[in-house]
Order: sequence, then C-alpha cells, then structure tokens
Amino acid sequence: MDSRLSARALVELLGLWRTSEPAFDALADGIRLLCLDNRIAPETALPAERELAAALGVSRTTVAAAYRGLRATGHIVSRQGSGSVTRPLGRTAAARWFDHGGIDLQQASPPAWPGLPGVIAEVAGSATSLVSRSGYDILGHAELRAAIADRYTVQGIDTVPEQVMVTNGAQHALNLIAGTLLRRADRVLIETPTYPHAAETFRRAGSRLVGVPVDARHGWDLDRAVQAFSRTAPVLAYLMPQFQNPTGRWMSTEESSVFARAAHDAGSVLLIDETTADLRVDGPAGPAPFTTGPWIRVGSLGKSVWGGLRIGWIRADGDLIRRLRAARTSHDLGTPDLEQAIATRVVARLDEILPQRSALLRTGRDTLTTALAAALPEWSVPEVHGGVALWVELGAPLSSALVMDATRHGLHLSAGPRFAVEGGHERHLRIPFTAEARELARAVDILEESWRRVTAGVDLPAAGPRPTPAEALV
Repeated sequence: MDSRLSARALVELLGLWRTSEPAFDALADGIRLLCLDNRIAPETALPAERELAAALGVSRTTVAAAYRGLRATGHIVSRQGSGSVTRPLGRTAAARWFDHGGIDLQQASPPAWPGLPGVIAEVAGSATSLVSRSGYDILGHAELRAAIADRYTVQGIDTVPEQVMVTNGAQHALNLIAGTLLRRADRVLIETPTYPHAAETFRRAGSRLVGVPVDARHGWDLDRAVQAFSRTAPVLAYLMPQFQNPTGRWMSTEESSVFARAAHDAGSVLLIDETTADLRVDGPAGPAPFTTGPWIRVGSLGKSVWGGLRIGWIRADGDLIRRLRAARTSHDLGTPDLEQAIATRVVARLDEILPQRSALLRTGRDTLTTALAAALPEWSVPEVHGGVALWVELGAPLSSALVMDATRHGLHLSAGPRFAVEGGHERHLRIPFTAEARELARAVDILEESWRRVTAGVDLPAAGPRPTPAEALV
C-alpha cells in the first residue's frame, strides 16, 4: 500500500520553493529534488492538486502543470484511485533527467584503496576452502572480530571479540540496532545536520527525533543538548563525534563529557557512529571522545577502504551483542564469508591504508577550498581536518534552488535540507571532496555559474557576524 503525503507535510518539505519563474516549473523542480534526495520515498502518493494548491496559495492550474512536468520526466505516475504517486527512479532512471556526463557528488565516497584488487585476488585463491563453508555467518568470523577488537583495544577501548558483531555495512548495523532497541514513539536524540539515512532508519522504527544543532565552526549546542536529554529522556542518542558528517567537526573533550553526563542522567544510551573516524586529513583533532562508558559503537570499511566492501560492525557489551544476534535472523541470516575474508586481510593492513586515504582526501579538500575561495569568496568555507565534505555557508537560503540549477548543468549535489532533522539548513550546502581534483575544479566552475543565475535579482544580505548554531538552522 502506498504511503500518502499530506499537503501540509509537502509544503514543509518544499520550504522556499518559489525561487524561479514560471511557478509551475519551480514547483516541479522542488518536488524533483525531494524525490532525488529520497526525502519523498518511492511509491508515495502526493496530495491532490486542489489540496496542494490551497496549501501553497497558488492556482490549481499551477499544480496541475507541475504534476504534468513531473510525469514527463518520470518522477511520478498517475494511477486511477491513487492520484499522483512517486516512482522508484534509481540512478539509471534519474540519469534521464540528469546530464549523462555529469559529476556526481551526492555520494561522499572515496574511490577504492588501490591495493584492494590484490587482496581480493589473494582471497579468491582460497576459494576452495571458502565454498566448503555455509557461506555466511550471523555473528562474524572469529578472526575478523578479533582483528576489530584489537584495533579498539589499541585505541584505549578494551574490547574482546565477544563484544563485536560483523554486519553488512554500517547502515545495516543501524537498522539492526534500531529494530532491536526502539519501540514506536521512543525518542532518539540526533544531531542536525546529520547523516540522513540514520534519521530515516530511526523514523522507520517509529521513533520521534529530537534535534541538537551542530555547526562547523561552533561545534555542538551543549545547552540545547542538556535540555533535550532532560526534557525528553531519549532511549538512544545518535552521534557522529569524529569528523561529523556533514560538518567535519571533531567533538572536544568538554563536549563529549557533557553528552556523556547528560546521557547517563537521562538513562539514555549513546550510539556512536565511527564510520568517518579514521579519515583524518591533517592537523589537530584532539583525543578520541567517548573512550569510556557502556556505549554502542558502529564502524565500517565503506569510507576508509571502499563503499562496495559491505562490511561493518557493532561494538557493544556482550549482553547486547547476544540480543542483536537473536534478533538478526528476522532481518537477515548473516554476513557473506567472501567479504569477511577480504575484510580480515584489510583490517590487518589499515595502518598502511589510512595514510593513502589521508593523502587522497587532502588533495581533494585543498583543491576544493582553493577553488571555492577564488570563485565564490562570498561563501563561508569552514576549515576541516578530516572527513569527506565541506559544510559551506551560502549566506542566503538558496541551497535547494542552487542544487536544482547545478543539476541541470551536470553537477549533482544534495541540498542542505537533506541533512536536516526538523527542517532548515537552506543556507548550507554539503560539497564532498572525495572526487578527483579535476572533477572538483569543474564542479566549482558549475557552482559559480549556477550561483550567479540563482542570485540574479536577489538582494543578498551584506556580510556580517556568522550565525550561532541555532541560527544556522534556518
């Protein structure tokens, strides 16, 4: 059965949609962006034309023309009795609207570590022994869990293999944790902006999200965090404290102490996402946060080695690992042996791999920041020492309009609101620096031209003091 989106909910998602003329084109573009960002899921019934027109304060003719344009580009289909329903586009279908020669910066994933094909070839040489097994393991190979546990212990987090479960990537780990620990209407504290697929996971579990602002310059809003823990007593608090996605911020000792104390007082469990923790580019980052406490930790090899190596893990106390193991059979039957064999060899070589990744990301970051400073000096570009992206402040709430214009000219990005929990972030744009240097330079050229078009005739505010984290949400 299709889910249904109310007119009020769609208006909230659209935000400042009328950034170009004619109005029906601007409305169609706004809905396209929501579909491409997956903020409107496939097979979602859109509001009736008359209902949406009333909510937006436009004529029904405008909405009808927008829906007609969306049908023409394959974003929606009209079904008798269901109205207009969004289609599952996929990357191939989306490319019919996208420029075929475009630059895709929606996925902030570095290319594979160059040594990976050799490791895969080594594992393939032992295929006979691999295929003699069942082919998958619900908890994870002992050798791989021991290697992951050893890395935690070296980092000052004493860990034994019994405290580790291997998963099919970090996203799978988050889904398993949410399905096991959360019940409908449970509250989950989460950063905003944040990793959007995590927010989707908790919403799908029926949770109510409580946002705490984090800013590339100011860090986490500690007053809001303490109030949120005290007021809502969340079951879980999802944090990405090391090179936070998308801001690139590293949590200080003071910040992590405040969160740990507030979580303890509220009876909440911290869920620490470490998928970007190893992506240090240069400079100081401070000590690792949350090295003590009964927290749940999630990691993966997706960013540090290759997104196609779908190996992640959960590090938690033994009792929770046993609960997760018991619950997992209703989600899947385990992680494939082949990927685990590759991962075991890769984890043993991470000290060799990570410097190469650091150099790759440093080149991308430096190329991107230099090009932005030259082409768009009015934008505020934060200084980051790791992670995968820049969380750029535009100075005007035009992120969605900018992304739509750039998309038409071959550059595919996600607008700031994609990373919001409770709306907003139209003044921000996430620009990953994981692509090749020449593609990043081309991307900035496209952004410069798009920004000039989007701001033509717009009275931009004069430069002034940078907003606080709470102000930056708008």
